[in-house]
Amino acid sequence: MNTNSESPHDDLQLAFDTSDLAAELALAYFESGVSTEFKADGTPVTEADGAVENLLRGTLAKARPDDAFLGEELGRLGEADRVWILDPIDGTGYFSRGDPNWRIHIALEVHGTTEVALVTSPALQRCWWATRGRGSFESSWPREEKNTRRLKVSATSTLAGALVNALDDESRARLPAGATRAPASPLPLVELVRGEIDAFLAERYCTWDHAPWILLVEEAGGRFTDRTGGRASDQGCGLYSNGKLHRQLLASLQYPVRS
Repeated sequence: MNTNSESPHDDLQLAFDTSDLAAELALAYFESGVSTEFKADGTPVTEADGAVENLLRGTLAKARPDDAFLGEELGRLGEADRVWILDPIDGTGYFSRGDPNWRIHIALEVHGTTEVALVTSPALQRCWWATRGRGSFESSWPREEKNTRRLKVSATSTLAGALVNALDDESRARLPAGATRAPASPLPLVELVRGEIDAFLAERYCTWDHAPWILLVEEAGGRFTDRTGGRASDQGCGLYSNGKLHRQLLASLQYPVRS
């Protein structure tokens, strides 16, 4: 039984094992093809989304029966200090079109702070993970130690030399004129933690979109600020950066800055 005292290493291993099972299931749907419906908010959903989230929840709950869950498709279950935040298929539009740029998100929040993050991209055969205080990493998927590398954000410190991106055209128009716009990408936050771009503005994401990436970016040396000036995943929008440009970008965007 969960005693609320599991180590980050044990939780990460559980996330790995669970994500691997979910990845195999999602790949089976991806390779056979799925039909798409639309939710009330206009976002796409397929039968794979619900099936993968059910697998994630069932596997995690068996190992951690006292933990709570928050997922895109099935909502909140339980009230506990430990909450698993799940996005069974991030990038459902890509998934339904047969484009490999979709991901499975797992994050573990403990007392309101994300402690474990794992993003798996089965069709691209890559994964990214972090535990608080222990760094961010990238590997092949399935994981192999020899193909694992530690991630580090860029060292760019001036807007004149910065390469920045945003989630949509409206947000892109708000980026400072002095910075260079990065080409559109399906994986901008991967580019950020690899040090390939310097900042990314996401102004219409949900908790399950943000939760793993906040920790991945912070553990790679970067920073995240939500629209209130905090670091929460549930505020809908936020700025990710390499840290060195963060205050300049916040000022340009007129985001509040907390001391």
